[in-house]
Amino acid sequence: MNEMLIALLVMIVSYAMGSIAGAYYVVKYFLKEDIRYIGSGNVGATNAGRALGKKGFLLALAIDACKVWLALYFTSLLTNGSDGFLILSSLFLVLGHLFPVQLRFHGGKGVVVYLAAALFLEPITIAIMGITMGMGYAVLRKYTVSGFISMATIPLTAWLTGDSFMIPAGLLLLLLIVLFSHTKFFSHHA
Repeated sequence: MNEMLIALLVMIVSYAMGSIAGAYYVVKYFLKEDIRYIGSGNVGATNAGRALGKKGFLLALAIDACKVWLALYFTSLLTNGSDGFLILSSLFLVLGHLFPVQLRFHGGKGVVVYLAAALFLEPITIAIMGITMGMGYAVLRKYTVSGFISMATIPLTAWLTGDSFMIPAGLLLLLLIVLFSHTKFFSHHA
């Protein structure tokens, strides 16, 4: 199979997997309601947690993490672990999560997808992020600020510990997309 066909297949499968909105389906199953009209209206694990408690958060998180790992595993098998194709897959997973076609392009904000991709691509980055999150929260006592600061360590850690330029560059791109998805400019409720 030539590289263009492989790239197209990776993009289609990754976007389709990314579009599986864990929070939407968990809330739909348990409450028979549309999460886009509950709480913050965000189609993510945090809002599923608001609607259903810890069970909703954990189920949405598990679905979103699993879809990422399955798509990246598929891509890895198809491309012999090519960094470029793994980043392409990660990008389309995030895009599918942010803009799922079946939900009229109103998805989540991509945090779990970003973290799950980082865990798959460079596992050490999540350990460093966790340590940074803990220290940041202990000092700042602000969950969101500590979270964004700790997520920013992921591409830096990948660059310092990895042997690829593509992986840290791709993780930086994903981070920027996730940060942008949290701005008012990008809000689904504008």
